[in-house]
Amino acid sequence: MKVCGAVAVLSVFGTGATAQEPHHGPPGHAEHFDARFGHNHYYSERGMIVRAVPGRPYGVYRGGVRYYYSGGVWYAPRGGAFVVVGAPIGAFVPILPPYYTTVWVAGAPYYYADDTYYAWRADQNGYEVVDPMGEPGVASTEAPPNDDLFIYPQNGQSQEQQASDKYECHKWSNSQTGYDPTQPGGGVPADQAAGKRADYLRAMHACLEGRGYSVR
Repeated sequence: MKVCGAVAVLSVFGTGATAQEPHHGPPGHAEHFDARFGHNHYYSERGMIVRAVPGRPYGVYRGGVRYYYSGGVWYAPRGGAFVVVGAPIGAFVPILPPYYTTVWVAGAPYYYADDTYYAWRADQNGYEVVDPMGEPGVASTEAPPNDDLFIYPQNGQSQEQQASDKYECHKWSNSQTGYDPTQPGGGVPADQAAGKRADYLRAMHACLEGRGYSVR
Protein backbone atom coordinates (compact mmCIF):
# COMPACT_ATOMS: atom_id res chain seq x y z
CA MET A 1 0.00 0.00 0.00
CA LYS A 2 1.37 3.39 -0.92
CA VAL A 3 0.51 6.77 0.53
CA CYS A 4 2.02 10.03 -0.62
CA GLY A 5 4.54 11.07 2.02
CA ALA A 6 4.27 7.94 4.20
CA VAL A 7 6.31 4.78 4.89
CA ALA A 8 5.97 1.76 7.21
CA VAL A 9 6.60 -0.12 10.48
CA LEU A 10 9.44 1.51 12.48
CA SER A 11 10.91 2.74 9.23
CA VAL A 12 12.94 5.88 9.78
CA PHE A 13 13.33 9.21 8.01
CA GLY A 14 16.65 10.85 8.79
CA THR A 15 20.18 11.41 7.63
CA GLY A 16 23.21 9.33 8.24
CA ALA A 17 25.88 10.72 10.61
CA THR A 18 26.01 8.82 13.89
CA ALA A 19 29.27 10.00 15.45
CA GLN A 20 29.34 12.72 18.14
CA GLU A 21 29.90 16.10 16.53
CA PRO A 22 31.62 19.18 17.96
CA HIS A 23 29.81 21.32 20.54
CA HIS A 24 27.40 23.89 19.12
CA GLY A 25 26.12 26.84 21.12
CA PRO A 26 27.46 29.53 23.46
CA PRO A 27 30.04 28.76 26.18
CA GLY A 28 28.44 27.25 29.27
CA HIS A 29 25.45 25.98 27.32
CA ALA A 30 25.26 22.23 28.03
CA GLU A 31 23.86 20.24 25.14
CA HIS A 32 23.86 16.79 23.62
CA PHE A 33 23.78 15.42 20.08
CA ASP A 34 20.76 13.19 19.49
CA ALA A 35 21.71 10.60 16.87
CA ARG A 36 18.94 8.10 17.54
CA PHE A 37 17.17 7.00 14.32
CA GLY A 38 19.65 9.21 12.44
CA HIS A 39 17.92 12.27 13.91
CA ASN A 40 21.24 14.14 14.27
CA HIS A 41 20.34 17.38 16.03
CA TYR A 42 21.61 19.19 19.13
CA TYR A 43 19.43 19.84 22.18
CA SER A 44 19.93 21.52 25.54
CA GLU A 45 20.98 19.06 28.23
CA ARG A 46 18.32 18.11 30.76
CA GLY A 47 18.97 19.67 34.14
CA MET A 48 20.47 22.80 32.61
CA ILE A 49 19.18 26.05 34.16
CA VAL A 50 18.24 29.02 31.97
CA ARG A 51 17.08 32.47 33.00
CA ALA A 52 14.36 32.59 30.35
CA VAL A 53 12.78 30.08 27.97
CA PRO A 54 14.06 30.88 24.45
CA GLY A 55 11.90 31.50 21.42
CA ARG A 56 8.13 31.70 21.71
CA PRO A 57 7.28 28.98 24.24
CA TYR A 58 3.95 27.19 24.46
CA GLY A 59 2.65 26.66 28.00
CA VAL A 60 1.28 23.24 29.00
CA TYR A 61 -0.24 22.18 32.34
CA ARG A 62 0.38 18.54 33.25
CA GLY A 63 0.18 16.95 36.71
CA GLY A 64 -0.24 20.33 38.36
CA VAL A 65 2.97 21.65 36.82
CA ARG A 66 3.18 24.32 34.12
CA TYR A 67 5.68 23.26 31.49
CA TYR A 68 7.00 25.30 28.60
CA TYR A 69 7.70 23.82 25.17
CA SER A 70 9.99 25.59 22.71
CA GLY A 71 12.05 24.30 19.79
CA GLY A 72 11.37 20.70 20.78
CA VAL A 73 12.83 21.25 24.27
CA TRP A 74 10.77 21.19 27.49
CA TYR A 75 11.24 23.48 30.49
CA ALA A 76 9.79 23.73 34.00
CA PRO A 77 9.99 26.64 36.49
CA ARG A 78 12.84 26.44 39.01
CA GLY A 79 12.83 29.34 41.45
CA GLY A 80 13.16 32.47 39.37
CA ALA A 81 14.55 30.54 36.40
CA PHE A 82 13.73 27.46 34.31
CA VAL A 83 15.22 23.96 34.10
CA VAL A 84 15.36 21.73 31.01
CA VAL A 85 13.28 18.60 31.69
CA GLY A 86 11.97 15.52 29.97
CA ALA A 87 8.65 15.91 28.19
CA PRO A 88 5.66 14.93 30.36
CA ILE A 89 3.89 11.86 28.96
CA GLY A 90 0.31 12.69 28.02
CA ALA A 91 0.92 16.39 27.36
CA PHE A 92 -0.46 17.87 24.12
CA VAL A 93 1.20 20.45 21.86
CA PRO A 94 -0.21 22.10 18.71
CA ILE A 95 2.92 21.69 16.56
CA LEU A 96 5.84 19.30 16.21
CA PRO A 97 9.43 20.33 16.98
CA PRO A 98 11.09 22.23 14.11
CA TYR A 99 13.20 19.13 13.45
CA TYR A 100 11.76 15.66 13.93
CA THR A 101 12.24 12.15 12.62
CA THR A 102 9.24 10.00 11.68
CA VAL A 103 9.33 6.44 13.02
CA TRP A 104 6.71 3.72 12.68
CA VAL A 105 5.76 1.20 15.35
CA ALA A 106 3.18 -1.53 14.62
CA GLY A 107 1.98 0.45 11.61
CA ALA A 108 1.47 3.71 13.53
CA PRO A 109 3.46 6.91 12.88
CA TYR A 110 5.37 8.63 15.67
CA TYR A 111 7.43 11.81 15.51
CA TYR A 112 10.73 11.73 17.37
CA ALA A 113 12.97 14.51 18.70
CA ASP A 114 15.22 14.86 21.77
CA ASP A 115 14.37 11.42 23.29
CA THR A 116 10.67 12.25 22.98
CA TYR A 117 7.94 10.69 20.86
CA TYR A 118 4.82 12.51 19.66
CA ALA A 119 1.66 11.03 18.10
CA TRP A 120 -1.08 12.89 16.25
CA ARG A 121 -4.47 12.79 18.00
CA ALA A 122 -7.23 13.98 15.71
CA ASP A 123 -9.78 14.25 18.53
CA GLN A 124 -7.50 16.75 20.30
CA ASN A 125 -6.24 18.40 17.11
CA GLY A 126 -2.72 18.16 18.49
CA TYR A 127 0.29 15.96 19.17
CA GLU A 128 0.51 13.90 22.35
CA VAL A 129 3.77 13.04 24.12
CA VAL A 130 3.73 9.24 24.21
CA ASP A 131 5.79 6.14 24.85
CA PRO A 132 5.34 4.22 21.57
CA MET A 133 6.75 1.03 23.02
CA GLY A 134 3.71 1.04 25.31
CA GLU A 135 1.48 0.68 22.26
CA PRO A 136 0.35 -2.82 21.23
CA GLY A 137 2.29 -4.53 18.47
CA VAL A 138 5.87 -5.43 17.66
CA ALA A 139 8.40 -2.87 16.45
CA SER A 140 10.39 -3.68 13.34
CA THR A 141 12.87 -1.94 11.11
CA GLU A 142 11.33 -3.69 8.10
CA ALA A 143 8.68 -1.89 6.06
CA PRO A 144 5.37 -3.75 5.77
CA PRO A 145 4.60 -5.21 2.36
CA ASN A 146 3.26 -2.84 -0.25
CA ASP A 147 -0.29 -3.37 -1.44
CA ASP A 148 -2.24 -2.29 -4.48
CA LEU A 149 -3.78 1.00 -3.31
CA PHE A 150 -2.38 4.31 -4.49
CA ILE A 151 -3.70 7.14 -2.33
CA TYR A 152 -3.69 10.83 -3.24
CA PRO A 153 -4.90 13.68 -0.99
CA GLN A 154 -7.66 15.75 -2.58
CA ASN A 155 -8.08 18.41 0.12
CA GLY A 156 -4.49 19.48 0.79
CA GLN A 157 -4.02 17.05 3.69
CA SER A 158 -0.59 17.31 5.32
CA GLN A 159 1.77 14.36 5.48
CA GLU A 160 0.92 13.98 9.17
CA GLN A 161 -2.81 13.95 8.41
CA GLN A 162 -2.31 11.45 5.60
CA ALA A 163 -0.43 9.15 7.96
CA SER A 164 -3.09 9.49 10.64
CA ASP A 165 -5.94 8.85 8.20
CA LYS A 166 -4.20 5.84 6.70
CA TYR A 167 -3.57 4.32 10.12
CA GLU A 168 -7.13 4.89 11.34
CA CYS A 169 -8.55 3.42 8.12
CA HIS A 170 -6.19 0.48 8.46
CA LYS A 171 -7.38 -0.18 12.02
CA TRP A 172 -11.02 0.07 10.96
CA SER A 173 -10.52 -2.18 7.92
CA ASN A 174 -8.67 -4.72 10.05
CA SER A 175 -11.49 -4.74 12.60
CA GLN A 176 -14.05 -5.27 9.83
CA THR A 177 -12.23 -8.04 7.98
CA GLY A 178 -9.68 -9.61 10.34
CA TYR A 179 -6.98 -9.09 7.72
CA ASP A 180 -3.79 -7.19 8.63
CA PRO A 181 -1.26 -6.64 5.80
CA THR A 182 1.48 -5.83 8.33
CA GLN A 183 1.32 -9.44 9.60
CA PRO A 184 2.67 -12.52 7.80
CA GLY A 185 -0.08 -13.88 5.58
CA GLY A 186 -2.37 -11.11 6.76
CA GLY A 187 -2.74 -12.85 10.12
CA VAL A 188 -5.41 -15.17 8.74
CA PRO A 189 -5.43 -18.83 7.64
CA ALA A 190 -3.77 -19.34 4.28
CA ASP A 191 -6.98 -20.57 2.64
CA GLN A 192 -8.73 -17.31 3.64
CA ALA A 193 -5.93 -14.86 2.80
CA ALA A 194 -6.97 -13.98 -0.76
CA GLY A 195 -10.60 -13.31 0.09
CA LYS A 196 -9.82 -11.45 3.31
CA ARG A 197 -7.23 -9.33 1.52
CA ALA A 198 -9.77 -8.32 -1.11
CA ASP A 199 -12.26 -7.43 1.65
CA TYR A 200 -9.60 -5.40 3.45
CA LEU A 201 -8.70 -3.45 0.31
CA ARG A 202 -12.36 -2.66 -0.39
CA ALA A 203 -12.75 -1.41 3.19
CA MET A 204 -9.61 0.74 2.92
CA HIS A 205 -10.81 2.14 -0.39
CA ALA A 206 -14.17 3.16 1.08
CA CYS A 207 -12.70 4.57 4.29
CA LEU A 208 -10.05 6.69 2.57
CA GLU A 209 -12.41 7.99 -0.10
CA GLY A 210 -14.73 9.06 2.72
CA ARG A 211 -11.85 11.09 4.18
CA GLY A 212 -11.16 12.99 0.97
CA TYR A 213 -8.61 10.87 -0.90
CA SER A 214 -8.51 9.54 -4.44
CA VAL A 215 -7.79 5.82 -4.25
CA ARG A 216 -6.68 3.66 -7.17
